[in-house]
Amino acid sequence: MITNTDLQKFMDKVKRAEAGHQLDLSSDEDLSLAIMNLISIEEHLFFTGNKTGKTKYFDLLNQTREMRKQLLKLIVKDYEGEVWCISKHLLAASMRLFEVGTKAQTKGDTAKANDLFKKSFHLYNLFWGLNLGLIKKGPLKSVALEKHEGSQISNDHSLMGKISGAISKILDCCRE
Repeated sequence: MITNTDLQKFMDKVKRAEAGHQLDLSSDEDLSLAIMNLISIEEHLFFTGNKTGKTKYFDLLNQTREMRKQLLKLIVKDYEGEVWCISKHLLAASMRLFEVGTKAQTKGDTAKANDLFKKSFHLYNLFWGLNLGLIKKGPLKSVALEKHEGSQISNDHSLMGKISGAISKILDCCRE
């Protein structure tokens, strides 16, 4: 169980690391978005190779995959169990839900788009919770976290919503 004390200790650790320039979450967030796009490129190269029958796309896919693996190692430090694959799939699913959400928004289905955006954001924050050590080993049954003023995420009382809210409070790409 994640308590307010656990969250505060974690946030203090992040602040100390940032002060010593050991941790640059803004750059890591940018890197995570680049990795998301590399995963997407891998998928497109796979489908293009199969649709066209041209194996040159599979060669490009392999090169892109190797680049993505190198970059993911800069963020994913814990290789316990399947954390590496979970991390990759959290980023991939987040990116896909975001893309489907933008398509729904373009079609005028705002409610569906907003739901998909929220799910995408939850998965993205779960990636960070896993890789910053906020999510402890063992079963996740409940999370006791404070609400943050002005955050829509704070209204989501599901386990995923609480984790996402905690992570979004820690990660602020606009904070320099």
